[in-house]
Amino acid sequence: MTCCETQFSKPETNAISAAEDQFLVSRDLGEGLRQTDLSVPGIHCAGCIASIEKMFAAMPGVASARVNFSLKRVAVQWRPADNAKPDLIAALNRLGYDAHLFSPETVEEDPEFKRLIRALAVSGFAAMNIMLLSVSIWSGAEGSTRQAFHWLSAIIAVPAVAYAGRIFFASAWSALRHGRSNMDVPISVGVILAIGLSLYDTRQDAPHAYFDAATSLLFFLLIGRTLDHAMRRKARSAVSGLIKLMPRGATVIGPNEIRSYRPLETIAPGTTILVAAGERIPLDGIVLSGRSEIDRSLVTGESEPATVAPGADLQAGALNLTGDLKIRSTKDAEGSFVSEMIASMLTAENARARFRSLAERATAYYSPVVHTLALLAFIGWYFASGDLHSSLTIAIAVLIITCPCALGLAVPMVQVAAGQRLFKRGILVKNGSALERLAGVDSVFFDKTGTLTRGRPSLVDTQVHDSSGLPVAASIARHSIHPFAKAISNELAASEPDSPGFDSVEEHAGLGLEARSGSTLYRLGRPDWALSDQGAALPISSSKSLSVLGKNGQLLAAFTFSDRLRADCEQTVRHLAGQQLQVRVLSGDRKAVVEKLADDLSIECFSAELLPIEKLEQIEQNRENGHRVLMVGDGLNDAPALAAANVSIVPATAADAGRDGADLVFTRQSLLAVPQAIAIAKRAVTLIKQNFWLAVIYNALAIPFAIGGYVTPLIAAVSMSLSSVLVVANSFRFNDRSC
Repeated sequence: MTCCETQFSKPETNAISAAEDQFLVSRDLGEGLRQTDLSVPGIHCAGCIASIEKMFAAMPGVASARVNFSLKRVAVQWRPADNAKPDLIAALNRLGYDAHLFSPETVEEDPEFKRLIRALAVSGFAAMNIMLLSVSIWSGAEGSTRQAFHWLSAIIAVPAVAYAGRIFFASAWSALRHGRSNMDVPISVGVILAIGLSLYDTRQDAPHAYFDAATSLLFFLLIGRTLDHAMRRKARSAVSGLIKLMPRGATVIGPNEIRSYRPLETIAPGTTILVAAGERIPLDGIVLSGRSEIDRSLVTGESEPATVAPGADLQAGALNLTGDLKIRSTKDAEGSFVSEMIASMLTAENARARFRSLAERATAYYSPVVHTLALLAFIGWYFASGDLHSSLTIAIAVLIITCPCALGLAVPMVQVAAGQRLFKRGILVKNGSALERLAGVDSVFFDKTGTLTRGRPSLVDTQVHDSSGLPVAASIARHSIHPFAKAISNELAASEPDSPGFDSVEEHAGLGLEARSGSTLYRLGRPDWALSDQGAALPISSSKSLSVLGKNGQLLAAFTFSDRLRADCEQTVRHLAGQQLQVRVLSGDRKAVVEKLADDLSIECFSAELLPIEKLEQIEQNRENGHRVLMVGDGLNDAPALAAANVSIVPATAADAGRDGADLVFTRQSLLAVPQAIAIAKRAVTLIKQNFWLAVIYNALAIPFAIGGYVTPLIAAVSMSLSSVLVVANSFRFNDRSC
């Protein structure tokens, strides 16, 4: 007992140290919840995903765990249990997986890809040469010639299988050693039995050996797995490209104009940063001084440079082309737009949609079912024929032909391909399950300002009823990022420098801004909210948007705005109508303004002067009536509606609350991203269904033939592997121009 106590005391100390390290690099998500990202290179199938997530789900303190198949990464959200920090890496080690802390800076090409290429080359070389020898045997070679060809095949096959098969053997042994199973277990058993039986038959001078089956099986399996890695490598390359382009630090301007270069992780929002010409914008921010042209192709996909001046919003990742800029950071490194893009791409394949859950459930039951079928086939044939050799051959064929690789590839391959295609179109997927939901929508609801319009309204008319109104309006407007407030602030900032202060300023979503100064109450926003009884009598243009400033309910000033439609707005509506989708506008703007916009775009259904809760109610009512709603909006007042819809999409210019609650984000100015996203989602669901049918039909046809003794191990290897290749090839059909 003393020896055992001594043996376990040191690892426990190391576990505490490892847990502390994991705590230090974890992210604080608020309310005591933290997230730790781990790199687990041994993940390679749906069975691995299910085992890891099931293990973490049962672990004290762990709230959730999600596996990223492409990056071999696990994101674990946890809370300290009884003041103890869970040792996540040790838990994975006990399950049989090597793991280490994940860092975005280390996202590189999957090292297993080169091993797969080498293994593929060795197995391909062996399979081709053994097949040539087998052709000679099939052509009539007998006696010592046939046995010599069998021994030559064995000399090629045994080392080739040992080298190329180690990818499967190591995974299978690790699973069995830790009391679990995966799809590599029956593959390994089938290959080893085929080689063992072939060596026995060769020594006994039997007419048949299956070295060609073992090497061909590995060759075709490695083709499917290499293609899988190749597609995932494409998805990872986009992430790696973004990370490599971004700077690691920025020049910070401190007190007395002292400049220092600091890592991005240490720069807090509100810091003044100098961005020289030729540098990328390191963090999201607002231009304080300087003028320049900005290349936003990395951020929005738009190739034409944009001119920026003081007051302009900048997103991390854009390239400063012509002049030095001083900017004030508005977000830290983790909250920047590029970080959001990277996170979106990394999570695009992590959907827990109905299709993926089905695939994972099927593969979880695969191993026991397949082994049972093979055992029953062996027992049945042995009792029926009494031929041990023939019974074992049939059992091997059953093991080989029922490999579920096609089923395991059916969903993730399509999800990765769809995510990559969306990214090329400037659409980021924040929730992978959104693709399935998006494919099923029958209604598309649009917000107006910032969605159908560009969200950069200009102040076209100001009616002053009290000379004190303008400085008050300018001061209040600075407290909001609403497009109307920014237009007022930008227009009046230079002409009204002496702005008063307030005791408090509060923004009411969908209504406006409320400021208090002593006993005086100012409201800047909707007329019916800001004024006591004058909203209906204002002399305003019926086709323009309006905000007013009220003092204790009395009118001080009225502001009229004009905004341009977003690019390709009319074409977008035509595309959606052509797909038999109901299109509707939900807006908080005045009825006359919304009616004119709807008329210009040929939209029959619209609702105006809606509060956020009323937008929410309309969406819930449509859902209760059986409609599946896509909400397209931006801004704080759209957040409840975005959350209530079946699926939501927002522009990259949306407020944080809008982006956080959305399923997809489009980065370009064109609104065509909406019908494009729907088309790609429908295409993805179609391909997933096709992949499932391919896998199901294959097994339904192949298993009876194998159990009936009509399939040799060689035919089983070729047919099973071709089904995986067929699924991968079907997933590659996203390269079609149809979406």
